[in-house]
Formats: sequence, structure tokens, C-alpha cells
Amino acid sequence: MDTLSTFIANIVRLIFTPIIGLLMALALFYFVWGIFIFIMQADNPEARKKGTSHILWSLVGFVIMVSVIGILSVVTGTFGVSLPR
Repeated sequence: MDTLSTFIANIVRLIFTPIIGLLMALALFYFVWGIFIFIMQADNPEARKKGTSHILWSLVGFVIMVSVIGILSVVTGTFGVSLPR
């Protein structure tokens, strides 16, 4: 069981944690870009709709990534592996 725990810890630490961090940063950029479009082109209904869409999909991305972190916590907790902070 120790080998499996080490393997899972390495997968989470080396693969999932950097990918989730990168995706969170991209979602944050997409969110800020959506707000920028929404505010700067407030007089254009199509641009406002596009900005709203960016904001909505970035929030959906955040929710999905937080869910992945929760699932990883459950899986690693099941095998007795602590998640890297």
C-alpha cells in the first residue's frame, strides 16, 4: 500500500497540481478579460453579451476546478495520502 500511496502522491504533486494552477490562472485571466470587454464596450450589446459569456464560462471553469480539487481530496484521503499545499 505504501507504493500505491507514493505513486498517487507523485501523480497529484507532479501532474494535477501544476495543471490545476495553470487552469485557474487562465480562468482568472478570462474572467478579467470578460469584465474588461463588458465595461469598455458597454454601449455595444453584442460586446456586452460576449463579455457576459466570458465571465460565465470562467466561473464555470472555476467551479469545475474546485470540484476536481475536492475529488482529489477524497481520493487521496481514501489512500492516506496528503495533498500538497
